Amino acid sequence: MNLRLGRKATLIAVGLGGAALLGWLVMSQGPLAPTKVTVATVEQGPLVASTFGIGTVEARRSYALGPTLASRVARVLVDQGDVVKAGQLVAELDPVDLEERVASGRLAAERAGSTIRAAEAQLAETQSRAQVAVSAARRSADLRAQGFVSQEATDTKGHEANAAKAAVDASAAQLAAAQRDRDRALADVAGVGKLRAQARLVSPVDGVVSARLVEPGTTVVAGQAVLQVIDPASLWIKARIDQGQAGGVRVGQPAEIVLRSDPKRVYSGKVERVDWVSDAVTEERIVNVGFAERPAAVPVGELVEVTIRTADLANVRSVPTAAVKRVDRQDGVWQVSAGRVAFRPAKLGITTLDGRSQIVDGLDVGDAVVVHSERALQTEGKVTVVPAIVRAAP
Repeated sequence: MNLRLGRKATLIAVGLGGAALLGWLVMSQGPLAPTKVTVATVEQGPLVASTFGIGTVEARRSYALGPTLASRVARVLVDQGDVVKAGQLVAELDPVDLEERVASGRLAAERAGSTIRAAEAQLAETQSRAQVAVSAARRSADLRAQGFVSQEATDTKGHEANAAKAAVDASAAQLAAAQRDRDRALADVAGVGKLRAQARLVSPVDGVVSARLVEPGTTVVAGQAVLQVIDPASLWIKARIDQGQAGGVRVGQPAEIVLRSDPKRVYSGKVERVDWVSDAVTEERIVNVGFAERPAAVPVGELVEVTIRTADLANVRSVPTAAVKRVDRQDGVWQVSAGRVAFRPAKLGITTLDGRSQIVDGLDVGDAVVVHSERALQTEGKVTVVPAIVRAAP
């Protein structure tokens, strides 16, 4: 009997212990246990807002040198990377018959000059004849008035005077035509001379040859580039900024530039232009950033990282960006008080790249807010503050 009572008491004790252990597990580790959270406090201090983008080094002023007519490349005098001066001959094209056309035009101009001199002499002769004929007609008219000559003789002299005047007009017209022929010949010479000059490609600026696109003997069409020259002083960055972050970018804002080839060095720069047209496909906006001090040998087309400082606030409230949540279409944070949490709507400002968000209204300095939680939070839910949340490996 005593043995049975002892076994029964032992079983009851074990059952009560198991129930207590199960209850403890449910309340401390199960669904009814407080949610583990990490917290941070609202801080007051300076806040710098920046936006980040990837871009490439490009030349703002780039010149593609090529012919205006189809031609064959005779020689190329420079290569990629060569430094050139403004007006320096960099390539020459085969002029074909342009030199002969220039010579022909000059001969035509000389011939027109000879024609002009002959026309001037003829005009002088006809003017002299006209003066004599007019004087003779005037004397004949006077004699006819005195009855010394017949009317027929007077009419004949008048006709000769009119014919002499017409000859003067014809000679003047021939002189004008000869002058126009000379002007046309000179214009042809100038035009062909310009075409001949186009066969000599010269650098428009002091710059660097960035590309040698054809070799001697190659036939090129009008407008096809033979060489490309850039102005190294015009190098800047063509950066792509996400449209959601580009709203605060303005011309003149400071920027930091990091070249892919030199990631340990940061170059200073500033925003020089913000494109009006955005890329609707990539949802990005083009922002051009210039170097405050141009690197010594930066290659065109190199990838760079650009960080633009869009706002610099001296004394504002902020929380970690991870603490900001959106509940019922409202931005805010989960605030911790006496072991329980409640959602607190807040008006937000700028967000920094290092993970902090400005609190414009809704929270005070020192308020504790939830940064991370092991599961979704509910209003008035119990929480336990821990230094870090460590998830068990699967």
